[in-house]
Amino acid sequence: MTVFEFRSTDSFLHKRDVRLKLFCFALIAVTGLYAGYGGLCLLMMLPAGFLLRLGVPVKTMVRELRYFLLLLLFVFMARALSTPGDALISYKDISVTREGLAMGGMVCTRLFLTVILCMTLMLTTKISRIRDAVAWLFAPVPLIPEKRIATMIGLLVRFLPIVLRQANVISIAQRSRCIENRKHPIFRIRTFSIPFVRRVFNTADKLAIAMESRCYTEGRTSPGFSSDAGDRMMAAVCSVTCFMAVYIS
Repeated sequence: MTVFEFRSTDSFLHKRDVRLKLFCFALIAVTGLYAGYGGLCLLMMLPAGFLLRLGVPVKTMVRELRYFLLLLLFVFMARALSTPGDALISYKDISVTREGLAMGGMVCTRLFLTVILCMTLMLTTKISRIRDAVAWLFAPVPLIPEKRIATMIGLLVRFLPIVLRQANVISIAQRSRCIENRKHPIFRIRTFSIPFVRRVFNTADKLAIAMESRCYTEGRTSPGFSSDAGDRMMAAVCSVTCFMAVYIS
């Protein structure tokens, strides 16, 4: 299992109404756009605490997110080198500024917070429930096919763990053939990307054929939703945390 797959446990977050979970996670993500470092650290405590409560190993998270962490490093370096301000390190026309380091750290922290929220949502919520909640949220909006949008989002969320699993399978196959010992980076990228893209498209074709053979349509009866005191408590804690994050920033 990957860190983006649903895990069936009896935790507090598993029992919560998926509509309120989507609202709370969206509220945290939007608040992170306006919060400073102190507020972002406070916001990070909520999903991080839930992930530790679920027993997700930190080593597994780092391994699954290694490419995203490399992307964050690239974003951080680009911000540090392109933002004008007080130069800390200068070499010819290239300089690392104090403002660039601060801005790069802020952007990377916000992106990491968004990924942690998505990971927490997918670990604690079934994809079918996410699809039903999206359809419920878009139902009052006129001229929008809410069930079709919910189906596309559900397929996107369901396909993400499959893509990660395919990448893991290809990485293991390459390590067994000692591909990582090749010094040429273009060769390693080519030998990984071509079979990876081929596997992803083959899996997508099989999924489309399976849906067509079962006469799948988005016009299905969705189950009802219900909330209790735990949902209201979660919404209250989330709202207070977001207010404090903006206040201390």
